[in-house]
Amino acid sequence: MALFSSTAAVSKNCTSFFAKACVHAIRESSWWSHVEEGPPDVIFGIVEAFNRDTNPVKVNLGIGVYRDDDGNPWVLPVVRKTEKMLFEKELDKEYAGIMGFESFRKAAVQLAFGPGFEFIEKGQYTTAQTISGTGALRLAANYLQKYFPFEKKVFVPDRTWGNHVPVLTHAGLTTATYKYYNPSTCMFDSEGAYNTLQSIPKNSVVLFHACAHNPTGADPLPEHWMEMSKICQDRNHFVFIDMAYQGYATGSLENDAFAVRQFARDGHKLLLTQSFAKNMGLYGERVGAMTLLTSDTDEAKRVESQVKIIIRPLWANPPIHGARIATTILNNKELYDQWLIEVKSMADRTFLMRKMLREELERKGSKRNWSHITGQIGMFCFSGLNEAEVKQLRDDYHIYMTKDGRISIVALTTKNVDYVAKAIHEVTK
Repeated sequence: MALFSSTAAVSKNCTSFFAKACVHAIRESSWWSHVEEGPPDVIFGIVEAFNRDTNPVKVNLGIGVYRDDDGNPWVLPVVRKTEKMLFEKELDKEYAGIMGFESFRKAAVQLAFGPGFEFIEKGQYTTAQTISGTGALRLAANYLQKYFPFEKKVFVPDRTWGNHVPVLTHAGLTTATYKYYNPSTCMFDSEGAYNTLQSIPKNSVVLFHACAHNPTGADPLPEHWMEMSKICQDRNHFVFIDMAYQGYATGSLENDAFAVRQFARDGHKLLLTQSFAKNMGLYGERVGAMTLLTSDTDEAKRVESQVKIIIRPLWANPPIHGARIATTILNNKELYDQWLIEVKSMADRTFLMRKMLREELERKGSKRNWSHITGQIGMFCFSGLNEAEVKQLRDDYHIYMTKDGRISIVALTTKNVDYVAKAIHEVTK
């Protein structure tokens, strides 16, 4: 009996020893040894490859940030002036509150919708200050996932911003596409969009780009927006609009907000996300907003209470410095007027680069139709170049862009546009 007791004790001790040894081995090898390396980010992967390239003629047409004609980042003078004013006020660094600065939220709504909307005067909406456009989209996605009463699926354009689907799906939504882009014309496919929006299930969530569609630059015309608004009404679709380029796309706040205002005039209780990265150059300041239109003030109050609950574990409070800059500009007439001039100058330079690129390609004798370069709008141009042509541009000419042929127009300058046009002509002969 003693023998068996002794054997059992030894067995128990051995088991304990080996268990401890296994735990020790796991800890020695790291808790995360099972984690696989993820794929590199497409855009920042291009940046890294570009930075490694030592050729002096290299051109990066991949990243979507504004550059001046010398290829340098441009801080708007009005932003510099505003920062100086804020610095002299010696403001505190207290929290802005869960929903952000009220003055910013009101200014963002006024900027998007303009004057004359009764729902603004009556307070039939709620707006949250967010961590730029991405934060606005994530907040919107979390809200829809929890409270949208029908299928939690978002229909996005068949070409859309690379972060839309990850943001939506990480929040627990599913996605599908509607027809948007016509690759044969490199422009908006109006009939395809109409047909898809009529055929998808009623009560669907449909995401639209307000202006300067990313990545294609192919924007609907006003009559297209009016027809899509009517279809969405007839099918009772929920309208979700992402507006990241107001003012920058055409140089006109009103033109760029046409879709938002048309849908609102038509009675849609839409969801809007805004970013101030592009139109104010506040990229790293992370300034954005999310707005939900409601049926009455009581609904607005209830919706806001739930938005706060969602925000609290996401980021608790939004950043304050960039929001103060934007608020000051939007609420000071002198600064606002200066901003309008400067944002239009960015749009004008973008139009000029489109015009020059097309003209240079045609001057060099290209047989391709490049009319879409000037027909598209905003920061990006879907060039129509295929993956093999993009690779040849990179390998032979040190010109970098995404594999789908998207060109960041603002990376072109009067100094490099001839070289880029010549290279594109050579690979597309």
